[in-house]
Amino acid sequence: MYDALTSRYTFACPLLGESSVALSAFRSIERLGGTAHPVVYRVRFECTCGDEHDGLVRHDELDWAPLGLEAGIFLNLMTSRVEPVASELTQVAASRIKAGEWPWTFFCFPEDRPRPVFPSFFFLLTPGDDALGLAVRCPACQRLSVNLVSHEHVDLPFHNDREVGVVEHLFPDDTHATIEAFRSELWSSSFDARRLDL
Repeated sequence: MYDALTSRYTFACPLLGESSVALSAFRSIERLGGTAHPVVYRVRFECTCGDEHDGLVRHDELDWAPLGLEAGIFLNLMTSRVEPVASELTQVAASRIKAGEWPWTFFCFPEDRPRPVFPSFFFLLTPGDDALGLAVRCPACQRLSVNLVSHEHVDLPFHNDREVGVVEHLFPDDTHATIEAFRSELWSSSFDARRLDL
């Protein structure tokens, strides 16, 4: 389902048969109740056919597969051999995490600080002209924060934007009200650009 070499998820599409999309093409991520091992998420994604569809993603494919831990094989053109890529990508990810880098980060407005996070904590993603509105539930305080980030900030592990827009608003825990507040605040003047050393 996830291809670590292209950084894309593959989902079924009623029109095209299947569609390959980046994480930034997701529009919402919701944990399904009753799933435990593995946890399963319902995602709504913008398909290459132009419509939005629902898909299911396991926890390990959402949070860990982008790090390349289960990547397949590739043809090494230098040696003309088929070689596994997972061990190399795993070593790179582990060394970066040990060095204090985290694959994904966001700015938690209630705590006024950057926080490490996994995509399973993403709640809602809304595209703009050249940016992406990202609603994230903080793993530490459990409150929602909304950041304005680049597509690469979401799609590529260990890519952190130098500047992140932050909605200066405390969102209520009511999910439906939060979604509507997010949509109304997204393009308002309430974004505060903050320079962060993530």
